[in-house]
Amino acid sequence: MKHISFIKRVFISLVVFVLLCSGIGFSRAQGIETVSILMPASFADSTKELAKQFNHENRGKINLKIIRGPLATDAMSDLAISSLLLGRAPFDGLLMDVTWLPKYAEAGWLEPLESYFNDMDVSSLAAGAREGNNFNNHLYRWPLVADMGLLYWRTDLMDVPPKTPDELVSISKNLQKENKVEWGYVWQGRQYEGLSCVFLEMIEGFGGYWLNAKSNLIGLDQIPGVEAASWLKSLITDGVSPEAVTNFAEQEALQSFRAGDSAFMRNWPYAWAELQKEDSLVKGNVGVTTMVANPGYATATLGSWGLTVMKNSRHIDSTIKAIRYLTSEDSQNFLFLKYGYTPTMNSVFEDTDLYLKAPIIRELGLALNVTKPRPETPLYAQISDVLQRQLSSVITTQQNPETGMVRATNNTEQILISAGVKP
Repeated sequence: MKHISFIKRVFISLVVFVLLCSGIGFSRAQGIETVSILMPASFADSTKELAKQFNHENRGKINLKIIRGPLATDAMSDLAISSLLLGRAPFDGLLMDVTWLPKYAEAGWLEPLESYFNDMDVSSLAAGAREGNNFNNHLYRWPLVADMGLLYWRTDLMDVPPKTPDELVSISKNLQKENKVEWGYVWQGRQYEGLSCVFLEMIEGFGGYWLNAKSNLIGLDQIPGVEAASWLKSLITDGVSPEAVTNFAEQEALQSFRAGDSAFMRNWPYAWAELQKEDSLVKGNVGVTTMVANPGYATATLGSWGLTVMKNSRHIDSTIKAIRYLTSEDSQNFLFLKYGYTPTMNSVFEDTDLYLKAPIIRELGLALNVTKPRPETPLYAQISDVLQRQLSSVITTQQNPETGMVRATNNTEQILISAGVKP
């Protein structure tokens, strides 16, 4: 089955290649240099107008072609990798999730970008947006949009948000007791990447760490790791979160919160725009902050998507020009106001006019500066899968937190040993 799946991915890539070659040939005949960037469907749709503007400003010289990939992150990565395995990729640039970078860079597929973006460019980025773009002392990725885990809270039910895990639970139980909400807190508990993101915020908040990619030390079975897993499990056993949260992804949590069923929700910035729509029962009564943690410590899992250039691209300079346009201050304002994408540049967060239009920009800026990246390793997909499996068993009461975190640690260690990165 795996063999058939691989053949299918290769076939898809070949189809894309043929379509691209047709477009490239036509453009060359017209004396125009064509630059193609592969993006997930949602980003391809939201940058369509920007690409049109870029082509207008560079008419007769460069034609930017945005290739619309799959919507799902995993499907998008499969398509990109199957295309790259063929040799010269049928695209010049790729919009990639922050967790992909080490794998792609180690495979030698990416062009280093430090010759094209200087220290002043880097310093223009918010602190959190500077994370996840480098690997092995090279800059490979330039952020298009930032993303981070956020805690949404009901301003009609409380004056200030909780600052610690204990406060979140206490407030939730009181509101439930008063029959003001059915549930206290909804989050992403399904066995998928969202669960890893939730856990990262909690283990960091309890003072621990998942994996130190430099030393390869694993912190899952240490006290903070066990405490974080225990806290997530207790949310369900104590009735603060519904049992169904073990099947919740982002959309299910959003549906519960916008229906007024919950006091708190962990989600990403995109949810804000959804909560302001006319059919949202909490419109105008929502606040945003960072995830609760131990006193004096704020935490947010770093998401974000960034643009990269393929090593074998024949249009590197023109691709860089397109990337600079797509990530410019004006472009970030457009993407934020129209689609809710979080900006990456300090100047955008400090824009007074933008703040008057959307006050949430300040909270996003604060959250971005306390983000924590997931382990930066080419083995990330494997170790995340291990964590998800064990955590899912914990929160569904199939095993206790101590056992689950020991197993997660042992399995992670075996992956590192098998890859030759841990003696």
